Order: sequence, then structure tokens, then C-alpha cells
Amino acid sequence: MRLGIFAKTFSGNDPLTVLAAVREAGYDSAQFNMACAGLPAMPDQIPAETIAAIRDAVAATGVELVALSGTYNMIHPDIAVRETGLRRLGVLLDAARELGIPLVTLCTGTRDPDDQWALHPDNATPEAWADLLAEMAKAVALAEAAGVDLGIEPEQANVVTSAADGIRLVEAIGSTRIRFVLDPANLFEVADRDTARTIVSDAVALLAGRIAMAHAKDRNPDGSFATAGTGVVDFPDFLARLEAVGFDGSVVTHGLSAEEAPGVARYLAGLLRP
Repeated sequence: MRLGIFAKTFSGNDPLTVLAAVREAGYDSAQFNMACAGLPAMPDQIPAETIAAIRDAVAATGVELVALSGTYNMIHPDIAVRETGLRRLGVLLDAARELGIPLVTLCTGTRDPDDQWALHPDNATPEAWADLLAEMAKAVALAEAAGVDLGIEPEQANVVTSAADGIRLVEAIGSTRIRFVLDPANLFEVADRDTARTIVSDAVALLAGRIAMAHAKDRNPDGSFATAGTGVVDFPDFLARLEAVGFDGSVVTHGLSAEEAPGVARYLAGLLRP
């Protein structure tokens, strides 16, 4: 397993500046966001010189880009918004192919029209699920053409809230391009350490073989998010279980400040086996 971080943790819109900060903080891989190259996170187009600048920054720093953020609201109530998101996803998948990035991450969406990470009661309806299946089929077709995988992350506020939902989606779509980003803190809201450990371990077992990347953030006992290692998630157990099912990808932390990044790197590095 490799140690990674959201590149967007660090300020700047120049890829070399951002990836140099990633390396300096103690990380050897990153989930990249086009905002780190001075573009919108979901751009309409990516100039050739931007691709070249990202490629040069990777070569100069040695930081591996293991994923590219491509999140848009896949079940937005306005179909035009979904269409725009899908078109931009295609742009990012092409960029990932050019840059050798194996994974583009998605958001399975919410009926909330303003915030793709906000819970909405209609997320659990059959209509929302049907819309997700239709949109995911289109996204998979783009991913197949680009030769890049799609990363689905179970999120409490989205349609896919659990590992079981994720497996249901995979079985419905039937594509090996659908992989999982497993963030233990997104599998529950309020739980004690023992309950959280059980939920997370069950998810690892259920998604074994399809986990492309792990995320590392934490939850406080009151349900608020926390920096990895400071809350109720049992990270030693989580990482040991990932290793036991053969996961050898990147563990990517986020939800922390740039100032916290070196300390979290030391904490997680102490848990990862060479």
C-alpha cells in the first residue's frame, strides 16, 4: 500500500507547486483535482499545455497520480445539469488516459439541487435508483472507451450509501470498470469504536477485489468529521483488513489542513507495511 493525499489539500493552481507540497509533506501519491492546475474541477476542456504541465510536475516530484476527481451530481433533478456533468466527465476521462491515471472518481448523486454531498429524502426512491443506473451506464461507456476505471464511493448523503448498495450497482451495470473508493468514515454517521469497526470490516469483506483506493478520514463520536487517527475509526484494523484481502493500492487522506498533513503522513506511514 502507498500513502497518498488529496492534492487540493495544498493551495496553488500550478501542478508543480502543488505536487512539490505533496512530496514535502511526506506523501508519494495523490488524488488530483483540475483546480490544482488552474481549471474548474469539472472543466469543459483541458488545454494540451495543462496536460503537459501536470505530466512535467509528476516527473519532477515523483508523486504518482492515482486518481482524478470527476464528481458531478449523477441524479440531479435537472436533466440538463446531468448532461453537462457527463460531458465534462468525458473530458476528464480522456485527460486521465493521457496522463496514465487509472481511476476517475464519481459522486453517485443526490436529489438536492444545490449540493451534491447533501442528503435528500428522495435519494432512496426507486426513481432515484433508476436515474443512477441510466447515468452510470453512460459513464461506463465513456470509461470503456477511455480505458479508465470509475471509482464509486459509498456516501451517507448519496444514492450509494453502503457497500451493499455498491454491489447492487455493480450487479445491475455488469462492468468491471466500476471500482470502489472505500472511506471508512463515510460508511456511518454516529457510532462507537466497536460498532464502527464492525461496519468497516464488513464493507472491506464485501467489496474485496473491487477496491481501487482507500480514503483516510475520521469521525468524532458526535458524527462530525475528523482528521485520520483522531476519531472512532480503527485505522490499524482497517488497514490490516485491506491488506488481508489483497489490497495494494493507495490510502489517500483528506479532510485535513496543509499544516496537519505531515503529522497524518507520519501516523499512517507507521501503520502501512512496506
